[in-house]
Amino acid sequence: MVVEKLIQIWKAKEVRNSIIFILLMLVVFRLAAHVPIPGVDVTALKDFFSSNQALGLLNLFSGGGMQNFSIVMMGVAPYITSSIVFQLLAMVVPKLEEMNKEEQGRAKINTWTRWLTIPLSALQSYSMIVLLQRSTTGILGDMTTFDMVAMITTITAGTIFLMWLGELITEKHLGNGISLMIFAGIVSSLPSAIQQIAATYDPSMLLTMISFVVVGIITVVGVVVINEGQRNIPVQYARQIRGQRSFGGTTSNLPLRVNMAGVMPIIFAISVITFPTMIAQFMAQAKSQFLANAAQWLVGIIQNQLVYGIFYFVLVVAFTYFYTEVIFHPKQIAENLQKQGAFIPGIRPGSHTEQYLSNTTYKILLVGALFLGLIAVLPLIVRYFSGMQSLVIGGTSLLIVVSVVIEIVKQTQAQLSMRQYDNL
Repeated sequence: MVVEKLIQIWKAKEVRNSIIFILLMLVVFRLAAHVPIPGVDVTALKDFFSSNQALGLLNLFSGGGMQNFSIVMMGVAPYITSSIVFQLLAMVVPKLEEMNKEEQGRAKINTWTRWLTIPLSALQSYSMIVLLQRSTTGILGDMTTFDMVAMITTITAGTIFLMWLGELITEKHLGNGISLMIFAGIVSSLPSAIQQIAATYDPSMLLTMISFVVVGIITVVGVVVINEGQRNIPVQYARQIRGQRSFGGTTSNLPLRVNMAGVMPIIFAISVITFPTMIAQFMAQAKSQFLANAAQWLVGIIQNQLVYGIFYFVLVVAFTYFYTEVIFHPKQIAENLQKQGAFIPGIRPGSHTEQYLSNTTYKILLVGALFLGLIAVLPLIVRYFSGMQSLVIGGTSLLIVVSVVIEIVKQTQAQLSMRQYDNL
């Protein structure tokens, strides 16, 4: 069955060309992630990131580029932060909300998102450089103002380059470009992680390895369940009689997915966790004693595993609701059903249908959001009992990988189905 599907994909010229193009773009991304900026102690840098949980998550966004201090070290994190800012503004600013409902308005918001990415990338790269300068591991030596400006400019250009690559990939309609680049970065780190585990393995780690496998299986099964789970809302089309012929009168279903947001809540949550933490670490040695104390307090809070786990869980749940609010519009669906002469049995058309869809969605989403949040923090729970640091990153990585693979498979099947209909 798998071989037949691969043959079918290869025979579909447009799908085949899209896959080849995406693979080439991912190769370019991985090559850029290994082009380092001169003047960095790479060994000390890797040790610094391995000892810092928040920065380790931020390194996840860059696909290892930050750990290598490459030209794309900030990855797509500034672009994601910019997207979050405008999506939040669209929910509180009426003008932006109206613009978000129209194609031209969304295009303009996307342009503003790209422009905001530039200062955010410059700010984050400056903060990271200063943080590494102030570290006690001697990662960066003495730098002139010109060196600082050159580094910030190079890193910012790298982020814009990745943003452009991500949009090119998204245009092929075989997955989200940003998610795919994060996916590629995670997958590329697997060989070295396996090699490291094999080199340091001893019989006393058997229970830890079993725990890791169990967490991995639970995560994969859980993500598949919440991504595939849906509730079918029955929809009845009114019968219409025109002359001697009748139309309509059929019954269909409106599927409401348990998790409409996909992997985006995880990506948003990690972005929110890492950005303030990085700024706090940057401000930890500020001249103002108040700012320094506040920054050290925030860093200490985030490093507390219990607080970190609770904060991470709450963010994943909140962003699941938030992103669903952005992409799912009950009012528009209710209006479309009414225009088509369709209704939900027992529910009046119009505002009553909108309210019913909203309430039903929130109830379904509660299960999906809590389950997604639980899967996100499950590696933290296992780490608490096993003491294996890599589980913290591995669980989140596995969550993203599985969700992205499911999304790619679905969009590929949709592309194949569309071409089959065109050939009929």
